Amino acid sequence: MSDTHKIILLVEDNPDDEALTLRALKKNNIYNEVMVAHDGVEALDYLFGTGQYTGRDIVDQPQLILLDLKLPKIDGLEVLRRLRDNNQTKTLPVVILTTSNEERDILSSYTLGANSYIRKPVDFEQFMEAVRQLGLYWLVLNTPPPA
Repeated sequence: MSDTHKIILLVEDNPDDEALTLRALKKNNIYNEVMVAHDGVEALDYLFGTGQYTGRDIVDQPQLILLDLKLPKIDGLEVLRRLRDNNQTKTLPVVILTTSNEERDILSSYTLGANSYIRKPVDFEQFMEAVRQLGLYWLVLNTPPPA
């Protein structure tokens, strides 16, 4: 994957949170292409080139996955489990971005191989700062595993 084409996969079912995240990325000058999946099935189809994404070149994987836990069809933890069980996707950086502060969600996320767990701040300025730091770390500073 070329450095100029770093895709972020945002897995988010709430239209307000989706708009807020996209706005925060843009305001922080993160102009990466953002692919949005609105449920767990759509996310997995995109990553594995199945369903509506049949034929997508799965060699071109996102540089970062922002994954909500509370999703329709297949929840975020099951998406994470399937990602980590597959050789093609097991090393992709996954940041859980959720409103859940439940200890079992945090523990399950890390147990299943999440790279980071961030609670969505309710305050927009806090959220902007969280997205800025996320972008700086995962898209600029972090060295991803070799393809």
